[in-house]
Amino acid sequence: MRIRAERDDLVDVLSRAGRAVGARAALPILQGLLIEVSGKTMRVTGTDLDVTVRTELEVEVLSGGTTVAPARLATEAVRKLPPGAVTFQAEAGEIEISGGGPVFRFREFSAADYPKLSEPVLKAAVAVDGAAFADAIGQVSVAASTDDARPVLTGVFFEAEGGKLRMVSTDSYRLAVRDVPAVEASLSGLVPVRALKELTRTVSAGKLRVAVGDREAAFASDRGVLTARLIEGSFPNYRSLIPASYPNRLRIARQALLEAIDRASLVAEDHIPIRITLQKGGIELSVTRQDVGGETEHVEAEYSGEEMTIAFNSKYLNDGVSAIDEDTIVLDVLDPLKPGVLRGGEGDDFLYLLMPVRL
Repeated sequence: MRIRAERDDLVDVLSRAGRAVGARAALPILQGLLIEVSGKTMRVTGTDLDVTVRTELEVEVLSGGTTVAPARLATEAVRKLPPGAVTFQAEAGEIEISGGGPVFRFREFSAADYPKLSEPVLKAAVAVDGAAFADAIGQVSVAASTDDARPVLTGVFFEAEGGKLRMVSTDSYRLAVRDVPAVEASLSGLVPVRALKELTRTVSAGKLRVAVGDREAAFASDRGVLTARLIEGSFPNYRSLIPASYPNRLRIARQALLEAIDRASLVAEDHIPIRITLQKGGIELSVTRQDVGGETEHVEAEYSGEEMTIAFNSKYLNDGVSAIDEDTIVLDVLDPLKPGVLRGGEGDDFLYLLMPVRL
């Protein structure tokens, strides 16, 4: 095979597909990118068998064919060439990459050894806005667990909810729920958060199609397709954790609260909780650490309800407030021993439930 393309375009498709190539692949062949050339198209595939990214580029095809190139070396070689046209060819067990003078040569992997991957199934895909979907991933991913000992908590649960696509994550200490408008949403599955975080770097674009099958989820756009193997197991019954109503409500400026949390976090390391006293006219936010000292401050806000003091893990609280993209934050609470719920002051498409720390 032999093709010619602009350097920057070639780097783009190679690097995006390369995001799915694991740093420590179980098989040597998985360190490579499958490159298939036919017609006017170069198709590049990278996978670690859990996450697969397929990208395409229209190129000048001098001869068709298939090869498997070392992912990192090939991508960086193209990146380091001078701007302009790049020639990429594979012949007799060798890959040659050249342009503007420099020439790189690498051994190619055997295409016959590359795993046979099934084509993504997108017949039942729902359409979503790519930007809104990327924002939603950013909001819910903070609450997903990083502990592989409980795999079902390391993913984001997808389900249809009232004509919308709902995404839910939890690490058992906090819970994030985000609804995204979708066309004819009717799907369900548990998608690894690692795969979702790669979407914006690989295939997410203006319009995104989302499909969840029995074994994998697929996300497709004009930039390519990302597929991810679903996590097996039952996601917790998150609905039972969210109270139907709250008697106590705080409305506070997001930026003022973030700045106060940031100052308190200077002392509140090593999981020392931040105490929030809810009272008329605002909150008193404080933290005390026996071996260091403490910090206390008053933040003006609107509060209706019973005066009380509730405590939260500083990082988890900061994550929740940061995930909300509105100027005003609402904190609803039942009592100091029950979870609090953070929402935006106007929108109802995102909520962040946080377990309190016992004082």
